[in-house]
Amino acid sequence: MAESSKLYENVQKQFDRAADVMGLDEGIRTILSTPSNEIIVHFPVKMDNGKIELLKGYRVQHNNALGPYKGGLRFHPKLDINAARALATWMTWKSALAGLPYGGGKGGIKIDPKKYSMAELERITRRFTYALGDNIGPDLDIPAPDVNTNSQIMAWIADTYVQTKSPANRHNNLHVVTGKPVGSGGLEGRDRATGFGVVSTIKSWAELKGVDLKGKKYIVQGFGNVGYWASHFLALQGAVLVAVQDMSGTIYNENGIDPEALNDHSAGRKGQISGFDGAESIDSSTFFALDCDILIPAALGNQITVDNADSIKATLVAEAANGPTVVEAEAILLKKGINIIPDILCNAGGVTGSYYEWLQNKRSENWKIEDVLVLLEDKMNVAFDKTLKMAEKYDTDWRTASYIVALERLQTTYMERGLFP
Repeated sequence: MAESSKLYENVQKQFDRAADVMGLDEGIRTILSTPSNEIIVHFPVKMDNGKIELLKGYRVQHNNALGPYKGGLRFHPKLDINAARALATWMTWKSALAGLPYGGGKGGIKIDPKKYSMAELERITRRFTYALGDNIGPDLDIPAPDVNTNSQIMAWIADTYVQTKSPANRHNNLHVVTGKPVGSGGLEGRDRATGFGVVSTIKSWAELKGVDLKGKKYIVQGFGNVGYWASHFLALQGAVLVAVQDMSGTIYNENGIDPEALNDHSAGRKGQISGFDGAESIDSSTFFALDCDILIPAALGNQITVDNADSIKATLVAEAANGPTVVEAEAILLKKGINIIPDILCNAGGVTGSYYEWLQNKRSENWKIEDVLVLLEDKMNVAFDKTLKMAEKYDTDWRTASYIVALERLQTTYMERGLFP
């Protein structure tokens, strides 16, 4: 089975389990089981050498019962419609769980951005935005950064989108995307929101279990924006980063890796951790079996499988990535007594930070990072507590419980509003 098909299959299995446990209304179950809209665009872009490439982009809009579609855009060679469906569906559950006025969307372009110049990436981004047209909008569908995209990409999208509007309304449309640079209406500290939220849930887990994070060893898969900031904030709690893995390899130091030094190193190597002199290079196949207390998968989906789940020694898996654990592997982890903070809870700091940026833009205000992080942590704590209470109510695992929190909110909305006509 293709990797993306497995990802979407995992989403459906997780949804079906939660729907069965809670007894979700059959009609609402039917509505939520399938995305509302699936947009595929093919668009031409002129490259630096003068040749034309025809590229393929996606935007899947899963559900907007609670508010505008919301979710990231990624640039990745393995992106396809099934991956976009899975990620958009998770965004619906994530927004509902976090108590945000959003639905779920996801998409991007099927490219390897490393193969293109900065000028080409700008033309690709702007042409994709134009191809999406009115399928996105500040009160319809609000993209954000994701894998291989960043604040610069968001600035290009926002600028392209507003140029299609009348001059009188351009400044009213800048919040068509979140994750923008601060100078273009972005939220101060938005870059660290997801990683901060990951550590907020880890702190809640530690408090629940009576665990002192000081001296606890953690390993991180993926050292992009989320992996770095999660490492940064967890190190502030006194925990020790002992291993990191990315596409370029795996590094290990039992005495600890300095997240700041590693971030400086990777910034000078196009995001790659290989060659870092503060740790030794080890066989990547041994990563999940390393001795540690906390495992943070912060890369792509389908990373924890039946082939490596039994070797995991961590007490806690904090899912900073979307869909890192396949359903069959999760059963193995739970049987071993390993706690799992599910992705729709663990990495919800990103969409929560995006919400505050969107709100800031709508109000024409500028908020301070210190105030935003307080608001963000409060949202994460509330979602964590709701998940625990639901797990106790239904005597179920945390992932199923988090889904039920989200599904109950959606079910209530549909029951109250009814269906048109």
